[in-house]
Order: sequence, then structure tokens, then C-alpha cells
Amino acid sequence: MSYFLKANKNLITYSLIFLLVIPIFGINFVLSFVGNILILLFLIPLLLLLLVFMGFNFYKSKINTCDNCGSINLGISEYCINCGGDLKNVSKNKLNKKPGESTIEIKAEEIK
Repeated sequence: MSYFLKANKNLITYSLIFLLVIPIFGINFVLSFVGNILILLFLIPLLLLLLVFMGFNFYKSKINTCDNCGSINLGISEYCINCGGDLKNVSKNKLNKKPGESTIEIKAEEIK
């Protein structure tokens, strides 16, 4: 019997606490407490997803693409990190352009 008490000490402790909480506070308290914990377990991942989405949109607005070399620069620097080109007059956020608008069409010619 003493081995059972040593092995299940936490189970016995939590059972006694639960049996004391129900008569004192009532079953309504226990149900609302468990319900609030379950709501938090579902809402915390949604909150984290919202924070990631907001961070992504923040950094997306800070992206500049160099007109000379096409490299992507973050921040509000005045010159390109790769080629040193001027970034003052660069249009913001060229990542929203359709691929067909920035693709160069090349015609193949036979060399004689």
C-alpha cells in the first residue's frame, strides 16, 4: 500500500484538491475554468499567427528593388548594397508585379 501512495502521490494530491474545490466553489467554477483554459489553448496560436502576418506585412513594405542590378534591399538606405546604385527614386515593393511585366522577351535567331 505504501508503494501505491509513493507512486501516485501527484494523482492523490490533485484528486484531493479537486474534491475540495467542487464543494467550495461549485461545479460551475470548475467548468468555466476548464473552458477558459481550452479557449486560451485555441486562441494563443491564432494570436501568434496574427503577429507573424503583421510582421511579414511590415517587412514587405520596407523592400526596395534596385533598378540597376535587381537586388533586393531592406530598410531605407539611399544606395544599393550590391552595386551602389541610387535607391531614392525606386518604386517601393516591386514584388507585387506580375512576372510577365518584368520578363524580357527574347527572339531566337539562327547564326549563319
